[in-house]
Amino acid sequence: MKLYDELVARGLIAQVTNEEEISKLINEGKATFYIGFDPTADSLHVGHFMALCLMKRLQMGGNKPIALIGGGTAMIGDPSGRTDMRQMMTEETIQHNVECFKKQMSRFIDFSEDKAMLVNNADWLLDLNYVDVLREVGAHFSVNRMLTAECYKQRMEKGLSFLEFNYMIMQSYDFYALFQKYGCNLQFGGDDQWSNMLGGTELIRRKLGKDAHAMTITLLLNSEGKKMGKTQKGAVWLDPNKTTPFEFFQYWRNVADADVIKCLKMLTFLPLEEIQKMENYEGSELNKAKEVLAYELTNLVHGEEEAKKALDAARALFTGGNAENMPTADITADDLNEGKIDIVSLLVKSGLVASRNEGRRAVDQGGVAVNGEKVTDLSASYTAEDLAQEFVLKRGKKNFRKINFE
Repeated sequence: MKLYDELVARGLIAQVTNEEEISKLINEGKATFYIGFDPTADSLHVGHFMALCLMKRLQMGGNKPIALIGGGTAMIGDPSGRTDMRQMMTEETIQHNVECFKKQMSRFIDFSEDKAMLVNNADWLLDLNYVDVLREVGAHFSVNRMLTAECYKQRMEKGLSFLEFNYMIMQSYDFYALFQKYGCNLQFGGDDQWSNMLGGTELIRRKLGKDAHAMTITLLLNSEGKKMGKTQKGAVWLDPNKTTPFEFFQYWRNVADADVIKCLKMLTFLPLEEIQKMENYEGSELNKAKEVLAYELTNLVHGEEEAKKALDAARALFTGGNAENMPTADITADDLNEGKIDIVSLLVKSGLVASRNEGRRAVDQGGVAVNGEKVTDLSASYTAEDLAQEFVLKRGKKNFRKINFE
């Protein structure tokens, strides 16, 4: 199976400008392609994960990736999918985030020996002359057509600033600049970026009389149609300090049954034949497929050692085995009151609940356990001697902490 056909079979491709030309470029390893990443945080998250995996797949096929960091566009803000204006960021914050991105991307993309590039659009956008942009670029954009773009239509009712209105022009200029500087002939992006990407291909055609291509990646949605990568605590980050390898593992281990095969196809590098064998799995077999998914993705992001630790810890949780690799919470003698700590305080101190009220509700609803035994008494308390033993505090089916007492 050729590479483009595999991308189709894995369900990765949503829209293309010219399938014949794009498939030829990709299959022959002649695509120099880019994907943009706006540095709005100091870590990439699961929303970026599929793009990184796609870049890795294409690079393995001989194509050249360009990771474009939006240091310039981040100063404007993409209105796509938003109901309000993004908070303005300083140049220092953006630069810090850019450095964090570089480290994380290197786990997926080989930047050695000119095999890939990492560039920042601030290098050309921040030096542009406003009048020149109006004359040389703005003349090629129809306001009427821009207003039909979904990313603008959904903001019109609440108010779309002129600052944000320029985002499409800036992203289009990125493609134009990359085409001229590095021979970039293909842009990838999320399906919600289609209008912006078409703007780039059109600008290249109008300004240079040449063809460039665009392809959107299927958005990673769960069976309910919601974007994956969100939890009650917020985004699932690729930074281990924001989302631990175990929490990352558990996120994928607990995806809905209906989403397992789709995630295996879209995100892992397992052969399609191997994944197809899992399509008819049910019950305990389906849980094994989830375990495979979680292990493969944790290995990709955090490495084999952390993936094995997370796998062992997850199995220990359900089998009562060794708790060595479980997430931990530190409790000290200062946290005790008259030599004891009550169950609600312990839940709060461990980070399993955000408030005492939430802790009381968790106990009342029967969702709290200590070392596998359900706790239903709000007055339950534990001594230093109790905490010094192996002590695993659990809330619900998925959240737990091994207590370290000092």
